[in-house]
Amino acid sequence: MIEHKDHFHGSDLEKIEAIYGIPKEEILSFSANVNPLGISTKLRQELSNHIDVITSYPDREYTALRTAIANYCGTKPEHILVGNGSTELIALFIQITHPKKALILGPTYSEYEREISLEGGRTTYFPLREQQEFTLQLEDFKSKLTDDLDLVVLCNPNNPTSTCISKQDMRDILDVCKEHSIYVMVDETYVEFVDDIAAITAIPLTAYYNNIIILRGTSKFFAAPGLRLGYAITGNTDLLHQISQYKNPWMINSLAEKAGEIMFSDIDYIQQARALIMTERKRLYEKYNATTRFHAYAPTANFMLLKILDEQETAESLFDRAIREGMMIRDCSTFPFLSDRFIRICFMSPEDNDRLYDCLTR
Repeated sequence: MIEHKDHFHGSDLEKIEAIYGIPKEEILSFSANVNPLGISTKLRQELSNHIDVITSYPDREYTALRTAIANYCGTKPEHILVGNGSTELIALFIQITHPKKALILGPTYSEYEREISLEGGRTTYFPLREQQEFTLQLEDFKSKLTDDLDLVVLCNPNNPTSTCISKQDMRDILDVCKEHSIYVMVDETYVEFVDDIAAITAIPLTAYYNNIIILRGTSKFFAAPGLRLGYAITGNTDLLHQISQYKNPWMINSLAEKAGEIMFSDIDYIQQARALIMTERKRLYEKYNATTRFHAYAPTANFMLLKILDEQETAESLFDRAIREGMMIRDCSTFPFLSDRFIRICFMSPEDNDRLYDCLTR
């Protein structure tokens, strides 16, 4: 098990406030990877009209919510399970399947390894290499898929590298995993930000493969981390039944249930968010790579990994400089296989993005 160092998470604004003396309301987080538009316009306008839903228990089956998610994702309502954030669903899946040995594509989110460890499993990592710009070398990866594995964990697009695996490559991975009876857990938290969702998302593959579960949530794209609304998609009805039997009967509250029904139908918001991120992603990738201070790795999500080329700077020094100007970036030295030469930033409004650029390149 890899030792994970302490770090400031994008939600740790209270810690920042205590250490730096900066009111958390004045901190602009380029670390949390949350949609800069804030919550859905339609949600802001309509949710208050449904406040009375808290006088009743949620629908045990969450039928209307699962239908809204199915329409949004292009799948069947009966293939969807909702939960109190995708983190809870990760935990439930691990608790049900009890993987003895898992292979994780890294560097990535540490919660996968933590949950596997809590259930007594052990993990190994397949590292994405800097020399290949942190892109997956498919044939090499497939060669590591052997009978001793129970689970493969893929974050797609991956955090913090912002690289992704195509749907076709995912199909190849699933074929090999099927031969070796390996489950594949795919975290698609950031897939709604990519240029061509249809070319990346593995949701269509759930109709043909029973060894895959896909996790998504509303924290990042819909800018609602406090709502704690996540969902899982799988065509494996036995797995869905086992999780349903194991989970609490009401995993999300009535307001979150109604909020989901509203936000997944806000087409204008969805299109506006995607347009903003696509424009800023291209602009900032070119802007940072035009300097001699950083090397930017081609991003596909709403964040970008940067290597610090200036020998006088480190991730810690740049974090400190940015936070003193009210901006929080991610020091990536805490990720497996990265060092204090790497930082991660997410894309905010054009004005805020330029403000951070000026700070980091000063």
